[in-house]
Amino acid sequence: MPATPLDVENLSAGYGPTRVLENVSFKVPAGARLAILGRNGMGKTTLLATLAGQTRRYGGTIRIGATDVTAMASAARAHTGLGYVPQARCIFPTLTVEENLFVGLKGRPRSALEEAYGMFPRLKERRRNLGGQLSGGEQQMLSTARSILGQPAVLLLDEPLEGLAPVICEELMTAFAELARTGDMTILLVEQRIQSALDFADHVIVLERGRLAFTGAPKTLLEDQDAVERLLGVGGLH
Repeated sequence: MPATPLDVENLSAGYGPTRVLENVSFKVPAGARLAILGRNGMGKTTLLATLAGQTRRYGGTIRIGATDVTAMASAARAHTGLGYVPQARCIFPTLTVEENLFVGLKGRPRSALEEAYGMFPRLKERRRNLGGQLSGGEQQMLSTARSILGQPAVLLLDEPLEGLAPVICEELMTAFAELARTGDMTILLVEQRIQSALDFADHVIVLERGRLAFTGAPKTLLEDQDAVERLLGVGGLH
């Protein structure tokens, strides 16, 4: 399905009685690339999990295109075009790479697997390997490819580069950039490698203690080095 906009309004959410997000509002145009930044523990992963329907929502609305998904379960949100690649990757370790990818086809023909192999050639080389035999970087590729095969209109990526070697990070970011260039997906990226995220994105939001502390273009954020240091705890970005 084609990319769709995402509209989040006054979203408050958390886990059990613990509120993590407070009145977060932002919009992502169809086909845009949003980086979600902030220091550890500021609510970035909770935001993606809430968009995917996996936390307790206290208030606010979430729309994917014209569809209000606020009250929908995770599986129903997936049917509206939401793809989610969690930090934990969640592959099936006892299934082969190809069997893992079959799960993502969602009724599409087997030939669609070539889309995943074209994006990540090393998955094709390892298609008979079990998921548990893959390196961390290969597991991330598998998790991402499986989600992409479902042709999501909105794709959520939660720290895909965490703990990976630089060469694998570069390969993944190249693949994400290629996806973005098609304009077929609206992509939200949570990432601790701030420069990589800013180079990728055309929109940025920064969370601080569960609230929106900045929203705008990467260039605008980078022009305010005081804000970068205060909100992200880093310097020397460009």
